[in-house]
Amino acid sequence: MRLAVLCDFLEEGWPSMDLAAASLVEALDRRGGPLTAHRFVPSYARTLARIPGIGRSRYALNVDRLANRLFRYPRELKGIVGQFDLFHVADHSYAHLVHHLPAARTGVYCHDLDAFRCLLQPALEPRPRWFRAIARRALSGLQRAALVFHSTWSVREQIKSFGIVEPDRLVLAPLGVSPEFGPDPEPGETLPGGLKGASYLLHVGSCIPRKRIDVLLESFALARSRAPTIRLVQIGGRWTSEQKALMNGLGIADAVLQMRNVERSVLARLYRGAAIVLQPSEAEGFGIPVVEALACGSVVIASDIPALREVGGNAVLIRPVGDARAWAQVIEDLLLDPGRAPSRAARLAQARRFSWDTHADAISQAYLRISSTQRGSR
Repeated sequence: MRLAVLCDFLEEGWPSMDLAAASLVEALDRRGGPLTAHRFVPSYARTLARIPGIGRSRYALNVDRLANRLFRYPRELKGIVGQFDLFHVADHSYAHLVHHLPAARTGVYCHDLDAFRCLLQPALEPRPRWFRAIARRALSGLQRAALVFHSTWSVREQIKSFGIVEPDRLVLAPLGVSPEFGPDPEPGETLPGGLKGASYLLHVGSCIPRKRIDVLLESFALARSRAPTIRLVQIGGRWTSEQKALMNGLGIADAVLQMRNVERSVLARLYRGAAIVLQPSEAEGFGIPVVEALACGSVVIASDIPALREVGGNAVLIRPVGDARAWAQVIEDLLLDPGRAPSRAARLAQARRFSWDTHADAISQAYLRISSTQRGSR
């Protein structure tokens, strides 16, 4: 059985989506068996991005992004539909592709419901009509799929509560931890960015609103008033103008380092070297950085939301969403007495619950099951 894993355009820059798709293909290749996975993503066409003067504008980037998603990708799919038995859309925000595939042989991995929030909870996330139309197309594609995979029970309950798809089409397939993330330092391990010997807090992820970068910065500023040599390292994001203004207003800009496009082996070093890893998000479907950090033996503070409680278990310290003072207090406590954190053994044990092989097994078994059912009904 040939499975086409439909990936995001790399040019969009969603590392967690790219990681999930690549890790699934690698794990299915390792395990062998009746299902063989093949990564598929068309080449990305830059149209407006090539025009001098506007090519780097947000407008040009978004128009090119939508043109590639909505027109180029479906057009390229026409050439491969007959070559594969099964299809896996690795990112739910690409679920509109199901309309161009045999839905009865297609599954979608639903990482969270953010892409559909403007439809499910319009008062919380008002969007223009054109945006809602695109989201509706993706949501209807998700609803047509034979299988909808999810990473946590939390996501499953959200899908069920909104009545998006029938429960018998839902499949739990938790994400995993890449082999680079482990507790043992590499020989001669060094840290990038002049961090050698520094005490620093670490945040990994984007800087979109739900990541609550405001809480990250405010709690760091409060903690730094007690520990003036501490630094903050942010990996993977891009500061907004509002976030830059907040840093300047808090007087912490010179103590904050941001890096992007960091290799996994380097990221693992940063986890191992961090005094504390922070995850102050107000919404998550899984929280890959939490599991990666635990696998490296790191101390983690995470928001009190269902997905992070589920993924972190008793191995992370939980604090209220949006309460910068509560976050600052626990940061200060841990800096003064690291023994207040859950034990290193507990952190490593929690991380071992997640693997890409288990992820791939759950997905492959579900596809083989629907394939067997379809053959039996002929």
